[in-house]
Amino acid sequence: MITADKPVLTLEDAKRVAAAAEAEAQRNGWGVVIAVVDDGGHLLYLQRSHDTQFGSVDTAIQKAHAAVAFKRPTKVSEDAVLSGRLIHLALPGVIPAEGGVPLEINGIIVGGLGISGVRSFQDGQIAAAGVAVLVQD
Repeated sequence: MITADKPVLTLEDAKRVAAAAEAEAQRNGWGVVIAVVDDGGHLLYLQRSHDTQFGSVDTAIQKAHAAVAFKRPTKVSEDAVLSGRLIHLALPGVIPAEGGVPLEINGIIVGGLGISGVRSFQDGQIAAAGVAVLVQD
């Protein structure tokens, strides 16, 4: 059965989200990796500040993927672990660190954004700036 058209995260959308996230990082002097994945968790766009550790590349991708896979920000798992719910550490694909958020258009998850490179709450701050671009549309 064919249903109404589903919104799709385009490469142009991904670039706008990344640009907004990058602007927030630069305002604060933070070097980070920014990863945007589609609704299947596949990498759509990636950028890394020249001075950011390369270990953050995989972490940013995994945060974005986890946000789509679990349909919630990775901060939810971070908060759960910090409150003693350690089962989150055993769930496959969970990244218990802030900085991964689902991307939505018209209430439908179309992808995920992952930020890595600075402290967890700073990654989350940068991710919030990226998400705000899609909310404004």
